[in-house]
Amino acid sequence: MKPDMDCNQANGHGGRLDAGCRDIDHYASRLPRWRYKLRQALIPIIRAETPYLAMLQHHLRSPNLDGFFAWSANLGTHTAFMVLLPIFFWAGHTSFGRAYTQMLAAGVFFSGAIKDLLCLPRPLSPPLRRISMSGSAALEYGFPSTHSTNAVSVAAYALVLIWRAAEEGRISSHASTGIQLLIWGYTFAIVFGRLILGMHGFFDVIVGSLLGLVIAIVQIQWGEDFEVWLTGPSPIPIITCLLLILFCVRIHPEPADDCPCFDDGVAFAGVIIGIEGGIWHFATTSYSVSEPTPGTAPFSFERVGIFKSLLRVVLGIALIFAWRATMKPILLGGLPPLFRTLERVGFEMPRRYFLKASQYTKIPSTAYLDSVIPSASDLPTIITSFRHPRRRAVSIGPQSQADAYEAIAYRRIRRESMGQSRTTPSPMHAASAHPFGRPKFDSVHEQEARDASADDSPDVGRERSRSFGETIRPEIEKYQGMMGSVAPEQETEELGEQEEEAADQNILAGVQKPRVRYDVEVVTKLIVYSGIAWLAVEGGPILFEILGLGMS
Repeated sequence: MKPDMDCNQANGHGGRLDAGCRDIDHYASRLPRWRYKLRQALIPIIRAETPYLAMLQHHLRSPNLDGFFAWSANLGTHTAFMVLLPIFFWAGHTSFGRAYTQMLAAGVFFSGAIKDLLCLPRPLSPPLRRISMSGSAALEYGFPSTHSTNAVSVAAYALVLIWRAAEEGRISSHASTGIQLLIWGYTFAIVFGRLILGMHGFFDVIVGSLLGLVIAIVQIQWGEDFEVWLTGPSPIPIITCLLLILFCVRIHPEPADDCPCFDDGVAFAGVIIGIEGGIWHFATTSYSVSEPTPGTAPFSFERVGIFKSLLRVVLGIALIFAWRATMKPILLGGLPPLFRTLERVGFEMPRRYFLKASQYTKIPSTAYLDSVIPSASDLPTIITSFRHPRRRAVSIGPQSQADAYEAIAYRRIRRESMGQSRTTPSPMHAASAHPFGRPKFDSVHEQEARDASADDSPDVGRERSRSFGETIRPEIEKYQGMMGSVAPEQETEELGEQEEEAADQNILAGVQKPRVRYDVEVVTKLIVYSGIAWLAVEGGPILFEILGLGMS
């Protein structure tokens, strides 16, 4: 099947698509009936909350807040967690690092699976302005928010640890209060920031936060028992766990659009394979200790010292980048012949947007790009973006063909609503026909005229105080009018059929082909990220001991 297309040539997305915003017929033809009906039941929520999000963003945005929320959003990305988590293992906090890795992997995998299952778009821009330091952020579906899932899960787990430490007297009450405030501030910055940045709606962050809370509860209640079960002498538990992970990858829902959620899920599946397998094997070696949990790397800051401790971190991160830079080209170059052989005997990659090995001869360098851990050559650009968080933050208007299709779909709903309001004399019937439970889209001037007429009515003999809903209604209607347009401050107009078609074509102008994805990339991610996790829990600690950077 031919890959989908992207209409924005200037956003730095490499020709990829925003997901979840295609025309209604697209989803009817590509989704199973039950998934399509569920999507159609939920998408009015996304559309209804968009003008309220735009109003919130308009009144709260400022250059400083834009920079703060755009920068803090990086603390909830896969890249930040993948770079920071190995440090916990190298510092001897294996149980802590393992718990966080498991929660983050579950958050990325399950939120991504829900995204691909329902294919719900992000709120429209305009009226929203999307602010992001990630060039691929808008390519994923919007529901639920993975940032919110990860932030809430790690925050909830950390809060429980702090409460336990305070109860046991291991930290003072003042320290406990200070740390808790930092955790709450981090959570607020990530979750509320997704709204201010225009990347998610209320529905996205609420459900994402609830998913993160469920993941944290599972880890708190059964995490330690799971560790004991896995680190036993028998290999059966670890083999069962690895097979279950591969099974989850296999049944990951097929999206209607070319969405990178599956890629991120595969990467974290590889991380869990490497973490669990590596800890299980590391526990059998003489380099590990059994306290406080089997498979722990021995470490004492007092004995190792600050210089060796920093050297361990620098060397460990260098190992991770070197592994990725070495293995990815080797696998992308060596796996296609094997995959072609497997195809001939009936085995192939059953994913819609991945090209089969028999359909290509060579994989270009664009396939070496990574949305989870960047290459070493990308580090200067990433550091620059952290220092200047608003350098490439704001995006206004349709970012891709996917955005354009959602704008077209909304314009069609609006035309149908207007047509029903002309032929139906009953205002109540017109309101019920409208997707937001209102009559037709009135302009601000029409609404003001109607309000003035109502004020002159003999039934209104005294000055009335306007309700909050009446106060904000003109502003909400202004943002509703922008939905389906291609630029801010531009309201969609009622056009003839030919004019509408021409307007739709203008919205879809400038389409580029997306980057082709290859079947071998899935196995490559599993191997590369399994290796990264193994370096974190076993390879790195053993190397540190050999080089004299350990406790020996």
